[in-house]
Amino acid sequence: MRVSVIGCGHLGIPHAAAMAELGHEVIGVDVDQAKVGQLNRGECPIYEAGLPELLARHTASGRLKFTTSIREAADFADLHFIGVGTPIDADGRSYDTGQVYGAIRQLAPHLDRPCTIVGKSTVTVGTTSKVTALVQRLAPAGERVDVVWNPEFLREGHAVEDTLRPDRLIAGLTTAEGEKAIRAVYTPILDAGVPLFVTDPQTAELAKGAANTFLGLKISYINAVADMCEAAGGDISKIVEILGIDPRIGSGGMMPGIGYGGGCLPKDVRAFTASARQLGADQAASLLRAAEKINESRTDVALALITRALRDHPIEGARVTVWGAAFKPGTNDVRESPALALAQALQQAGAIVTIHDPQAVATAMARTPQFDYTDDLPASLDGADLVVLATEWPEYQHANPQALADRPATPLLVDCRTTLDPEPWRAAGWTVHQLGRPGK
Repeated sequence: MRVSVIGCGHLGIPHAAAMAELGHEVIGVDVDQAKVGQLNRGECPIYEAGLPELLARHTASGRLKFTTSIREAADFADLHFIGVGTPIDADGRSYDTGQVYGAIRQLAPHLDRPCTIVGKSTVTVGTTSKVTALVQRLAPAGERVDVVWNPEFLREGHAVEDTLRPDRLIAGLTTAEGEKAIRAVYTPILDAGVPLFVTDPQTAELAKGAANTFLGLKISYINAVADMCEAAGGDISKIVEILGIDPRIGSGGMMPGIGYGGGCLPKDVRAFTASARQLGADQAASLLRAAEKINESRTDVALALITRALRDHPIEGARVTVWGAAFKPGTNDVRESPALALAQALQQAGAIVTIHDPQAVATAMARTPQFDYTDDLPASLDGADLVVLATEWPEYQHANPQALADRPATPLLVDCRTTLDPEPWRAAGWTVHQLGRPGK
């Protein structure tokens, strides 16, 4: 098929490259001419595992190209994916769908033959019906343009894998033609046995928010239990293991730490909470808001642990190295990064902060230039009074504690992600503190 992907960011670029990998001819559309030029050269402006190779392969083959002309995309494609951003609105609780409607208003007047628009962006329930009405009013093809909502469930850092080999596909639609188009574009994935849930648009819209919000609830729940472990002297890692063996619960996503972040989970929980209130589901809204409050408190919890770890050394004037700037490993995305929030809290408390990250130094520096940065792991420790692990990159988990032990002024490590095996570090002379686990 000939497909377009409108919006080339953390969602659109992996999706465009993956569609080319599936055998489609693909044109990506973005308003940023510099980014389009970079993409057409096969250069990837974001970090995702496997994406640079995929992008380079298919731009070189001619199967994938990028443009700033939405008319070119309309003339080229029979199916149009909408992958523009839907950031949180000025009210802090709902989605700003301005880019979605902006893309539709630009695309629709050029649609003069039957085609399908497939929304990928995360939106408020009820958006599909409004988009359908707008498209069919503005497009010369009118009702011959079908609209399907096909929310993405990508994990940043795994976007290519999750696009090519998802665990499920959802299509919210109202016409047989829309379903036919979805089955055609995803044929290789469906043939591999991935289930397709065909629903009404409202169900598809709610499903994305429900999935991400449940993950937020799970993270906030285990963080609340970690706080109980702190108070009681228990070990959260053992509790996770004990809970995770129950097939009704599972340990996936149940990692205590400094909370969730990124461009999706925080805004999806906020917007889903707001939707619950708008729908009159007040008890659901109260439950969801409680999860938000726990997540919002995690920086204070981590700061308290760091204060205890320093003992008689005040935070003010302390030289603190923060390992991690990205909101999670596998990406250079620093939107709503708990690591950067913790770094800011440390700086506000008077600490001198240096940040290391394997991939996100440039993006973090652009957003928070007030810190010192380095991409040299051993050098990041020079003169440090304390090291804080804030993003669970494998580079930190696989680091050699013995080789690093002589770099800090005091080999003191606070693991705010509870991912390290503390014993090798302690054997190398480090004092290790972890959230929800006894410190030594």
